Amino acid sequence: MTDDLIVRVRVDLSYDGAGFSGWAAQPGRRTVEGVLSETLGRVLRLPEPVRLTVAGRTDSGVHARGQVAHADLAADAWAAHADAALRRLSRALPPDLRVRSIGPAPVGFDARFSALWRRYAYRICDDPARADPLRRHDTLWHPRGLDLAAMNEAAALLLDEHDFAAFCRKREGATTVRALRTLEWERDADGVAVGRVVADAFCHNMVRALVGALLPVGEGVRPASWPAEVLAAEVRNPAVGVVPPHGLSLEEVRYPDHGLLAARAVLTRRVRVEGDA
Repeated sequence: MTDDLIVRVRVDLSYDGAGFSGWAAQPGRRTVEGVLSETLGRVLRLPEPVRLTVAGRTDSGVHARGQVAHADLAADAWAAHADAALRRLSRALPPDLRVRSIGPAPVGFDARFSALWRRYAYRICDDPARADPLRRHDTLWHPRGLDLAAMNEAAALLLDEHDFAAFCRKREGATTVRALRTLEWERDADGVAVGRVVADAFCHNMVRALVGALLPVGEGVRPASWPAEVLAAEVRNPAVGVVPPHGLSLEEVRYPDHGLLAARAVLTRRVRVEGDA
C-alpha cells in the first residue's frame, strides 16, 4: 500500500494485567497485543490481525490505565468501519481489556517514539487493618510499616539521567541509560502508599527493581544512601528484590501537541532524504 492509502490510527486502552502474559504477542499465550490485534482485525473486517506499535511493553501481570498504541490501516477499511469501531470493540473485547478511544492519529504521531514520558504507579498497603480485599489484584500487601519520608529521601538521589543497569534486566544491543524525572511516595485517602514514577522510558523490570530497592529503606533496614550506591555500581545487585507485578500500573503516556508532532515529522523526513543523498 502507498502512503495515501494508509491511515494511522491511535488506540487508547486500559487492561487488568492479571490474566495476560504481558503485552507482547507470544505463541500459545494470552497477551494484550494478541487479543487486541486479533479483535481489531475482526471488527474492521480485515483478512489478518492488526499489527500494533505500543508506547510501553508491560510485563506479565502489570496493569495499564493509560496505555497507547497505533496501527497503520488500509484507509478504505478504516473509513468503512470507523464510526462503529469503538462500539464493536466494546462488545467483542473481554472484560479485562477496554479500548477507551480509537481514531486517526495526528501527523507525525508514533505511539512509541513520539512519547515524551511514561508515568507508572505502584501501590503498597503496609497496614493489615487497611488491606482491602477488593483491591488485592492491584495492591501489594506488605507485612511491615514503611517510612515514606525515608523512601523519598532515597528516591531523590536516583533522579536525572543515569545508567540504570543495576535496576534492569539487560537486553543485547539496548541501552540502560534512562532519564528518571519523578520518583516519589505519598499515601492516598485510604492510607495506601503509592509510588509515582516518571521517566522518558523504562527498561525491563526497572520500576519494580527501584521499588524493591526502596522497600528496605522504608523498613529501616538500609540507609537512604543505599539505592544510590547500588545505582552507581551499574551492575545487578542480588540484594535488590524485584517486587511482584500486580502492584504496578502504567497510568499515562504524554505526547507533544499536534503542531510539534507535525514539525518533528517534517524534520525526520528531511533528515532521511539528506541521509540518502
